[in-house]
Amino acid sequence: MTSLNPNSAAQIFHPPRSIAKIIPAIEQSEGDGARVRRSIGTPQLRRFAPFLMLDHFFLTDGAGFPDHPHRGQETITYQISGATNHEDFTGSAGTIQAGDLQFMTAGRGIVHAEIPSPQPNDGAANVGLQLWVDLPAHLKQCEPRYRDLRAKEIPIAHPSDKVDIKVISGQSYGIDSVKDLAYTPVWLLHVNMRPGGEISQPLPKGWNSFIYTMAGNITVNNARRVEKFNNIVLAQDGNGINISVPPTETETADFVILAGQPSDQPVVQYGPFVQLTEKDIYKTFDDYQNFKNGFERLDGWESKIGKEFALRRRHSFRV
Repeated sequence: MTSLNPNSAAQIFHPPRSIAKIIPAIEQSEGDGARVRRSIGTPQLRRFAPFLMLDHFFLTDGAGFPDHPHRGQETITYQISGATNHEDFTGSAGTIQAGDLQFMTAGRGIVHAEIPSPQPNDGAANVGLQLWVDLPAHLKQCEPRYRDLRAKEIPIAHPSDKVDIKVISGQSYGIDSVKDLAYTPVWLLHVNMRPGGEISQPLPKGWNSFIYTMAGNITVNNARRVEKFNNIVLAQDGNGINISVPPTETETADFVILAGQPSDQPVVQYGPFVQLTEKDIYKTFDDYQNFKNGFERLDGWESKIGKEFALRRRHSFRV
């Protein structure tokens, strides 16, 4: 492995990880009036252990995700612009602003709502990423929990004057920020790269990894140019990845690098329920419908933000 000088962006890996496949993130409807670009959790890439889903969401006022359940997985929500309110039946509620992250462990069961905060009348959408991560088998029945990570808490690496890396979790250019985003170890790096910028990023051995492009064009391993709204799935045949934006490009690139420790446990998923067997899924539906085994607090509960959202929607339709 080529040693990485934390003060140099020009080091390269030999061999780098090769590209296994590239999955376009096609825009689709989700929730109530929401638009998302999904690149994990599709027929092209059903799952990529430990990752179950990746959505790049765009929520205008009047769109959102009213009361809905989860069991057996964790969600990592990264708010890139705007703000999102959340509320669940445990009494937890709050707002994540631009640059903040929220980590939700559904465990044995949770019902919550995610509704964007109204934005100024400029037509701007609330934009972000939501990643679903499978829970290890021995934690499928753990108690639900929420944790927030605020933008001001995230360290930023500056490999050069053309690159900024928010080290949300992981290691990059001398910054070690391995935070527990989920029970399953996950790295998450958010990279902003101007034309002429380049990085060489190490990746944990044996972990699955990918790059998701949100703006601009990047070149991977000095060979493959990839446009925005693509998921670049990496093989495990190298020590890291080399990414650049050639000086000939005219746009700044914005992308995330993610890696997670895979497991060999079975995955049976039905919508927001992720279990180990079909029998577990049937039991989950019974528990959810009959308010038991983790869903007791659902009986008679409705989120306040969900009710306010429904009122706004009805009013907008009348107008």
